[in-house]
Amino acid sequence: MNEFEKEVQARIAAQASDDNLKEAVRRFLERSIEMQYSYNFSWMGRPIIQYPQDMVAVQELIWKVRPDLVIDTGVAHGGSLILSASLLALLDYCDAVEQGVLLDPTEPKRRVLGVDIDIRQHNRNAIEQHPMRGRIDMIEGSSIDPAIVDEVRQCAAGLGSVMVFLDSNHTHEHVLAELNAYSGLVSVGSYCVVFDTIVEDLSDDMFPDRPWGPGDNPKTAVWKFLETNSNFIIDRSIQDKLQITVAPDGFLKRVES
Repeated sequence: MNEFEKEVQARIAAQASDDNLKEAVRRFLERSIEMQYSYNFSWMGRPIIQYPQDMVAVQELIWKVRPDLVIDTGVAHGGSLILSASLLALLDYCDAVEQGVLLDPTEPKRRVLGVDIDIRQHNRNAIEQHPMRGRIDMIEGSSIDPAIVDEVRQCAAGLGSVMVFLDSNHTHEHVLAELNAYSGLVSVGSYCVVFDTIVEDLSDDMFPDRPWGPGDNPKTAVWKFLETNSNFIIDRSIQDKLQITVAPDGFLKRVES
């Protein structure tokens, strides 16, 4: 580790133990979620519904892991698919430069697979017309339907490195079922990122029209999953660095096969 990296780690550790910063972050997250702050951003023209800090975390993880496939449950407007696809395109470009070969954009090496129970036609059209469309496949159906799970597994078969993002139905039961279905596809050293674990840390009245809330959400599903799955650990260094994230305890790193 060089001197700059040591300084980074020291700053992250200081952030993680700073009560004033943690309180400021808590207040910001509560108010910004009330104001639907994350709905204000896009990636390459498509709404992404993520915090900028989490977008940066995705970039760092994809660069570090260099996955062959990113599986993303929850398509919405397609911004998260476009984000992953664009980062995978950059990886393919960098590989071509390092190998001294020409990049063939018609035959992308790395791909993104989006799964959603309801892919609205206007969103599908926009994704299929986007310049990143050649890297994106979509499956419509429940991410925990056994037939859909089998289809996803077939897409991941034989690939060296797979990363998973879970961002669909946020109830405990659904997310736990997703974790049980897709965690086995995550390669050692890669990540399964569970979004919106922040729900557990918010007040009961934050989600009056949703079937999830404190006690029934992605974070409780993560905790339950880890009770019987020692192959994964929570990489808290990521949330300590970000501070502002909707995925506290949601960055799961696979450490064993």
